[in-house]
Amino acid sequence: MTSHRLPGRGRVDHGRPVRFSFDGRSYTGLAGDTLASALLANGIHLMGRSFKYHRPRGVVSAGSDEPNALVGTHRGPGRFEPNTRATVQELRDGLEATSQNRWPSLSFDLGAVNDRLGRLFSAGFYYKTFMWPRAFWDRVYEPIIRRAAGLGVSPSEPDADRYAARFAHTDVLVVGAGPAGLAAALAAGRSGASVMLVDETSEPGGSLLSEPGIVIDGKPAWDWLSATLAELARLPNVTVMPRTTAIGYYHQNLLGLCQRLTDHLSAVPPGAPRERLWRVRAGQVVLAQGALEKPLVFDGNDRPGVMLAGAAQTYLHRYGVKVGDRPAIVTAHDSAWHAAFDLAEAGAKPVAIVDIRSVVDAALTTRARALGIEALLAHSATGTKGRLRVTSLRVAPIRDGRPGTARTIACDAVLICGGWTPSLHLFSHTRGSLAWDETLQAFLPGAKSEAVHIAGAGRGLWGIAAALTDGAAAGARAARDAGGMAAPQAHTVAADRTGTGVTCKELPTDRNPATAKAFIDYQNDVTAKDIRLAVREGMRSIEHVKRYTTNGMATDQGKMSNINGLMIAADALAKPPPQVGLTTFRPPYTPTSFGTFAGYHQGETFEVTRKTPIDPWAEANGAVFEPVALWRRARYFPKAGEDMHAAVARECRTTRASLGIFDASTLGKIEVVGPDAVTFMERMYTNPWAKLGVGRCRYGLLLGEDGFIRDDGVIGRLAPDRFHVTTTTGGAARVLNMMEDYLQTEWPELKVWLTSTTEQWATVALNGPNARRLLEPLVEGLDLSDAAFPHMSVAECSVAGFPARLFRVSFTGELGFEVNVPARHGRALWDLLWEAGQQYGICAYGTETMHVLRAEKGYIIVGQDTDGTLTPDDAGLSWAIGKAKPDFVGKRSLARPDMVAKGRKQLVGLLTEDPKAVLQEGAQIVADPDQPKPMTMLGHVTSSYWSEALGRSIAMAVIVDGRDRDGETLHVPMPDRTLRARIVRSTVFYDPDGSRLSA
Repeated sequence: MTSHRLPGRGRVDHGRPVRFSFDGRSYTGLAGDTLASALLANGIHLMGRSFKYHRPRGVVSAGSDEPNALVGTHRGPGRFEPNTRATVQELRDGLEATSQNRWPSLSFDLGAVNDRLGRLFSAGFYYKTFMWPRAFWDRVYEPIIRRAAGLGVSPSEPDADRYAARFAHTDVLVVGAGPAGLAAALAAGRSGASVMLVDETSEPGGSLLSEPGIVIDGKPAWDWLSATLAELARLPNVTVMPRTTAIGYYHQNLLGLCQRLTDHLSAVPPGAPRERLWRVRAGQVVLAQGALEKPLVFDGNDRPGVMLAGAAQTYLHRYGVKVGDRPAIVTAHDSAWHAAFDLAEAGAKPVAIVDIRSVVDAALTTRARALGIEALLAHSATGTKGRLRVTSLRVAPIRDGRPGTARTIACDAVLICGGWTPSLHLFSHTRGSLAWDETLQAFLPGAKSEAVHIAGAGRGLWGIAAALTDGAAAGARAARDAGGMAAPQAHTVAADRTGTGVTCKELPTDRNPATAKAFIDYQNDVTAKDIRLAVREGMRSIEHVKRYTTNGMATDQGKMSNINGLMIAADALAKPPPQVGLTTFRPPYTPTSFGTFAGYHQGETFEVTRKTPIDPWAEANGAVFEPVALWRRARYFPKAGEDMHAAVARECRTTRASLGIFDASTLGKIEVVGPDAVTFMERMYTNPWAKLGVGRCRYGLLLGEDGFIRDDGVIGRLAPDRFHVTTTTGGAARVLNMMEDYLQTEWPELKVWLTSTTEQWATVALNGPNARRLLEPLVEGLDLSDAAFPHMSVAECSVAGFPARLFRVSFTGELGFEVNVPARHGRALWDLLWEAGQQYGICAYGTETMHVLRAEKGYIIVGQDTDGTLTPDDAGLSWAIGKAKPDFVGKRSLARPDMVAKGRKQLVGLLTEDPKAVLQEGAQIVADPDQPKPMTMLGHVTSSYWSEALGRSIAMAVIVDGRDRDGETLHVPMPDRTLRARIVRSTVFYDPDGSRLSA
């Protein structure tokens, strides 16, 4: 036990010592400590170095707004994290922490020479230097800058931790478990509404943890807190989540939460995730995030031992740590006086309370005299001394805004308070407006864009009583707005300490402003004179000032610096603060690990692998698989001794000669339903749909607004108001999103509903001359004859006893059917068809055979034979455009001059002079292989295969003015040789009259 740890005080467990190390030295803390509180208990204030000047820095705050005490933490291979806030990291047995941004050691850092050269590194110096000589950039400037850039050491090993993710819906989400948040959760929870209460700290309570002397409803604050948490725990509709930070607030009340699960544990259970990302959709949100204490800006306000008065109060009451024996207090707000009183009652001897104000509540000065604390009103702090920890404070009286004769006060800590500013980060994420309150000299929430309620100090209400009352009202209001019945409960508070204060720019000083280092942004070493320099050099927008000085760009995202920077910029511009404005707050609220965002997407689960119901059969039968979008698809089914070429050739022969079976379940499927379904289809697709009869299908072509091909597929009309739309395997989500976008933003008047049904249906394709013979005995209620059920027909029927949607379509050029059954029946249907097809020598084929068969027929694959720059005419699909249609997506772009000009690339066929030579897909095509490099490329090969049916190779390519080059021979440079290939205008290589579709 050290003299800084107060026996029996705080909420730490004095009976459970915890061993940890900092920079290789071992220390002891207590269970319940943070790393920062444990270091302070051991008398250590020096915890880091600043980024630019490498100045010694100590802890400033006690929460997530900490800018200085950033450390690296390590708990084994692959578990190193830089820039961990010592104020947030909970102590655990064996914790290894190292300081950052110093060499060779924290106490002796050679980088501190930058502090001596500070005048060379003024704001924006990087915009003015490194410009000459130009040759120095690559060899001198850039290497130096890259070595200096960044804070901390990047992990060098793969992350060994696991991360998780969850989705949740709740009636009311309360962010912040201080007095206002607890009262809101209690009011909403008692109404029966589902409630989630989240707080970034390890223990709910907020300011109550630092105010044990408050009495609520006749109970000491901590007793009331325990009773409230116990009641919330008993309510089955309430979930309390500590160690959970609301990192972002998005559209339609979607909030992102980062829940820390195991960083506080000494031993992590096997397989336990480190963090979990929650995506929570809330009916109503209550923001009870409280307020952030502001530092005061004066020369030397950054030395170790200079910290926020509220932080010192937290370390005292929550952790039982006395941050100094002889602290000095510098303040512009009443709250710091109470911190001084609490420290004095705990045994410290505050040497002075220095208040910038000339008048304060008489009760404060009376209490200070009773405790033997000197009160210096109308005084300013003008400097500090101490190399690795503050040893003295220089103060001066202020008369008519000017400092008088200064005096030096010996001290071992300086506690500062520049007042409080509401925490508005999450509210600002919603693009809600902010309103300047002249009385409070603070921005408050204004017009709201989401279903959100702000409670307590977050909207400028100071004191526990006001926070409880406002929180209860907000919670009840949120519950009612979510559809419940709720009434706010009343709370009585005794010994409340509200207080008032003033907002300052930098404090008056008797020092030379050109040499004074009065810091605003501690981490980035931004001073008051940097802000004023930015204004002098023409920066008028606060966003420009931010980027010129880097103020607010540190890892705390301006929580501690933004308001002070604004006040100084406003003074320099001679404008009121609201006219200067605030910078934009962006997610995440606090730094969040990449692992949290990645979640399950790592290792074998880096990307989702989707499998069809028939996939197990393919695996059991030796399929070789390939990824197609997110799907795992069977590429081919080799028999013993077969390579891919032999297997594909066999599959092609069998399918064309008799019967092939193919798993087409991955095709995207979208149900378009509603009275205006036809109108919607007419507007989305190039083809006409109004006259398509029920039970008939049509090839559908989808363009973007730019007129280029986006997707295609066969579309069947099942009823006057219902279409079964198929898309490419990889295009399903994209097409659905595009449809929803148009439906919701361009045509909201249409009564249409869109539903993704890709996973609802398992699809089995049967192709070949014997397809009808296999299927006919299994179909009930439908005549499959060519006359009754011709090509491009669709019907709902029963196949093998399963309810089905049966399509008469073909992607091979053979007689073909696609049987869609509910996914749960897909495997059973496949097994039955496979067994019944043995009499015809049925052959299972994969995607490679499918590609060959469709290429022989000239059927394109969007994304392979198109590249995002092909129009329907370029692809030979002009016939798919409804000439009489007044409009469809992309129609106007098709009429642009450059879309019909000569010189566009067009899809054509290619036949190599050597019929056995198969071109490489993607190979470039030139007119003259001997021309100088770089050669003029005429196009490239899009599809290329060996055709077993034709006994030769075939290919498709996009070539400049390809159709006008029919019969021309071009050259295709390959890695080992250059091949000659002849252009054929038609891409249909096999059965050009289509007679086999009705075989």
